[in-house]
Amino acid sequence: MRKVLFLLLCFFSLHFYAQENTLAYQYYRNGEYKKAAVIYKTLHEKNEYNTNYLTYLINCYLQLEKFNEVKSTINQQLKSFSNQKYLYVNLGYSYQLQHQQEKANLYYKKALKEIEIFPNLGYIIGSTFKNYNLLDNALKAYKKAMELNKNTNYNFQIAAIYGEKGDVEAMFSTYLNLIDINENYVPTVKSYIGKFITDNSENKYNILFKKLILKRLQNNPQNSWNQLLSWLYMQQKDYGKAFIQEKALFKRNNLGLNSLMTLGKISFENKDYSNANTCFNYILENTNEVKTVLNAKLYLLEISLKTNRTNDKIEAQFQNIFSEFGINTETIDIQIFYVHFLAFNKNEPKKAITVLKKALNLATNKFQKGTIKIKLADILVYTNKFNTALIYYTQVQHNLKNHPIAQQARFKIAQTSYFKGDFKWAQTQLKVLKNATSQLIANDALALNLLITDNAVKDSLHIALKTYAKADLLAYQNQNLKAIDTLQTILNKFKGHPINDETLFKQAELFIKTNQFEKAVRNYLQIISLNKEDILADDAVYNLAELYENQLNLPNQAKEYYKKIIFEYPSSIFLVDARKKYRKLRGDTIN
Repeated sequence: MRKVLFLLLCFFSLHFYAQENTLAYQYYRNGEYKKAAVIYKTLHEKNEYNTNYLTYLINCYLQLEKFNEVKSTINQQLKSFSNQKYLYVNLGYSYQLQHQQEKANLYYKKALKEIEIFPNLGYIIGSTFKNYNLLDNALKAYKKAMELNKNTNYNFQIAAIYGEKGDVEAMFSTYLNLIDINENYVPTVKSYIGKFITDNSENKYNILFKKLILKRLQNNPQNSWNQLLSWLYMQQKDYGKAFIQEKALFKRNNLGLNSLMTLGKISFENKDYSNANTCFNYILENTNEVKTVLNAKLYLLEISLKTNRTNDKIEAQFQNIFSEFGINTETIDIQIFYVHFLAFNKNEPKKAITVLKKALNLATNKFQKGTIKIKLADILVYTNKFNTALIYYTQVQHNLKNHPIAQQARFKIAQTSYFKGDFKWAQTQLKVLKNATSQLIANDALALNLLITDNAVKDSLHIALKTYAKADLLAYQNQNLKAIDTLQTILNKFKGHPINDETLFKQAELFIKTNQFEKAVRNYLQIISLNKEDILADDAVYNLAELYENQLNLPNQAKEYYKKIIFEYPSSIFLVDARKKYRKLRGDTIN
């Protein structure tokens, strides 16, 4: 019984102190330091070992300018706990607030001197200095402690202080010192330095970081410096330079091709097909591992499609793979891609469906089956069999709930409904997808939803929007000339309609696909003249610059439109690329 009573007493005591602490902290946060001090004093007197209460009590007294209480409280604490020499910092700061800097400095020096006797005090003395924004003294404390005890590592704290002081070079150097100690710090250092690095190679911090890494690479070659250089180049989208670093790492260590595979994928996603091609071919030269080989070959097939190789050459690539590796579970991803090529590039949907149905029998899990069914439904949409397509999409959505494949299926349901002109049902699906785990799907859903919303208001019958959706479907089916003509009917019949800018932009994209470059120029110029503040205006300006540079070989005109992005659309997502290309066309040396 006594034990039970004792335990109950302990419980209620702890509960009481917890409530008191919460109330005191609430007063402290609200700036009611007098009320907070009363409670913290009681808590401190009853819990002398709890330095947290003491710290808050001292800070309350400092805020209330009760400097005598600060002095007496600290002196009393030091009598009871002589090892708490960090309190010299608090005492010194109280003199600093009284404009007695000499006395303050005396106590600061005493605190630092204690580190020479007890190096383990370095951390708490350094953090106490930092809490009072006494950054130079905090640096001295941390550095002195590290000098005296080689097992301590306060580089993170030191780097943070340099950051607060605005000394970015010293901060970067300190983070690099961490890697000198242990290369496992590379991911952590990336996360800290990444806050300062941008995708602009001309950014002063990018230049500074590169200079510091190169200096260390010259003085002490090690893998981590190449890794950091590769990472920096990838942030700047200089994928060719990143490849040089990754290749050097692979040759030196032969630890695997994962980094090169990642670089190839990122290059591909950012449309640097030349460097992606280099990465994947290098991977093929250096591995016999079937999964890696097939993955690399799949990307090379996609690059061939993106770079407009002839259908015969691409068909030959596929057949070589199937001849070497067979049509089996290992090549399912390539079979699915082959089906897309057959339907959308060679216009052989019947053959594509036959191949898909065989692949469905080979599938070993529900995720592969879901992906195959989505592709089957895509081909059914291609052949205008919308209702059957919707059945397949719906099956995938129900069978793989909340999975990204299910979200992809839901978007396809919305897109197919949009093609059919059922905008209400399309929007019902799109609203669900605004929180999709895949950012790409969420963005596509938002764009389609905005298209419908923005262009359905002034047209109760949705005639213009239905015509646009029809043109969109024709483009999906690679009937580009028909799509261009359908879009032209909107421009002829619905002058002044909100959908005109989207129509001009879509038509310009199709003009480029069909090599009608001058007509594309006309459309982009018309979008810009309609409203230079329009959401598509900077896209039109950038695409126009690209068209002048890459298709029409008119570098001076291209330069002017890149310049337009820089000075008239500084918040554009194309800003960094436009700046690089403008400088290149201007003849600047780009490092």
